[in-house]
Amino acid sequence: MTSIRPNVLLVIVDEWRAQAFGYRGDPNAHTPAIDEFAAESIDFQNAVSGSPVCCPARASMMTGQYPLNHGVFINDVELEPTGPTLAGTFRDHGYETGYIGKWHLYGSPAGWFERRGAFVPPDRRLGYDYWKAAECTHDYNESHYYEGDDPTRRTWSGYDARAQTDDAVEFIEERAESDRPWFLTVSYGPPHFPLDSAPERADEATRDLRGYYAHISAVDECFGRLLEAVDDDVMVVFTSDHGDMLWSHGLEYKLMPWEESIRVPLLIRRRERLEPRRSTALANSPDLMPTLLGFAGLESSQDLDGVDLSRSPGFQTALLSAPVPFSTMRWNGFSEYRGVWDGRFTYVETIEGAWLLYDNHDDPFQMRNRCGDPLLAAQQRRLRDELGQWLARLGDQFLPAPAYLKQAGLGHYFEVNEPLGTTSSPWGDWRSSSDRARAYSIDTPLEVLAADPQAWAAIRRAWSDVGEVLGDQAKPEDSPRLVSMLRPSSLDPSVLNDLDGELIAVPVLRPELLERVAQGRGSTKADRLPDTLMAENR
Repeated sequence: MTSIRPNVLLVIVDEWRAQAFGYRGDPNAHTPAIDEFAAESIDFQNAVSGSPVCCPARASMMTGQYPLNHGVFINDVELEPTGPTLAGTFRDHGYETGYIGKWHLYGSPAGWFERRGAFVPPDRRLGYDYWKAAECTHDYNESHYYEGDDPTRRTWSGYDARAQTDDAVEFIEERAESDRPWFLTVSYGPPHFPLDSAPERADEATRDLRGYYAHISAVDECFGRLLEAVDDDVMVVFTSDHGDMLWSHGLEYKLMPWEESIRVPLLIRRRERLEPRRSTALANSPDLMPTLLGFAGLESSQDLDGVDLSRSPGFQTALLSAPVPFSTMRWNGFSEYRGVWDGRFTYVETIEGAWLLYDNHDDPFQMRNRCGDPLLAAQQRRLRDELGQWLARLGDQFLPAPAYLKQAGLGHYFEVNEPLGTTSSPWGDWRSSSDRARAYSIDTPLEVLAADPQAWAAIRRAWSDVGEVLGDQAKPEDSPRLVSMLRPSSLDPSVLNDLDGELIAVPVLRPELLERVAQGRGSTKADRLPDTLMAENR
């Protein structure tokens, strides 16, 4: 029914980069439903995910805050908001709220993904009432979920995005004659990896790209069905939590400050109420909450970090930040960073100093890092000043990563302790920013240390039974630090600290081995638990 307060359908996809649509000119993307929708929408062409990884981005969407303020600056930390939330605000204004799909905000406080399959209690759902969701799964053809207040684990039938679409359509149709407005979020897991589990599609790309675009085609089909179910007065929003490198620049996954990782779609349609147009306003993840509330005619809290782009042109730059390196950042030797993006330029500093500067107009594929280039010295100064203003605005002191981990009590998390490796640009315009990653340490994989007699001798002196430790729990690609976490009884912490100093002093014999650390890491991370958690779960 037509209402001053519109019904709102928010569709969040996972890891769908802004470039990968037919309407954006990608010949690989078969997205007819979204292409037609984009032509009828406000298309925020400068939308970014400033902290481009699942939990920090999703927490920003739900709170209107940046990661250091809402507290979720790495994955699998529980969001515990201290202010208003997106669904909670809609509910406070009389809306019925619903959530279907991937959540990923309940967290795993032991740091080992242990709650990804858990039931999310009602008081941890941030204002959502109707509930058919899972904390986190990407097993799209055997996808679990929980319904309402029932802790019974259920499984979606077939490819989960299709079954979730069925449920969303039913939700919408059942409320077609209701006078109470509704706010429904549908959170699809695809096209997030794994990329070999999409329904079959005629797709000419190969390997990972083939699977990525196959997921995209399937989700576009699902989105088209959602559009058929809504009337003209429903406000429909389509966005993604972040993009995906997909081997651009030789890098896998997200977390990185390049275009493929940070750029996301943001489309908002309300027929007869919002004029379709292309907006050049810069939209970052924290802007989603105040902007949706604004377009719905609802007031948002003044305490939000994000801005209401329905009423404001927004900021001149978007903040990019990774306060703590984890997961793929560590595999590739990337340090904590802050940066700004204004559409034309991308500027990034690490804790070590200025790192990246791209002119995205002259160099749209970001193949020429202009950091330190005298011809762009004025722009670099301007962007550095913009970054300084952002840090001051948010009270961000840009501390070393260990300081934030200590403050939040997150130093025990697996992903912030993964092994360090190195990498460099395929065309030589940047390299790993972490000095520690280029040296031996207790964060170097055992298989790399074993290839150097001097380094391995240090290991054997500190750890006489290292051979016995390697087995089902510890693997050659693990580091001494990680093995000590998996098997706490295997190495005394004081010995570990001494070993670190001894390894740092050993000259690296084969640097090329450090550049291979990122290869194959993704399949080894979430299938093990430390001895202490194994005992608790027996």
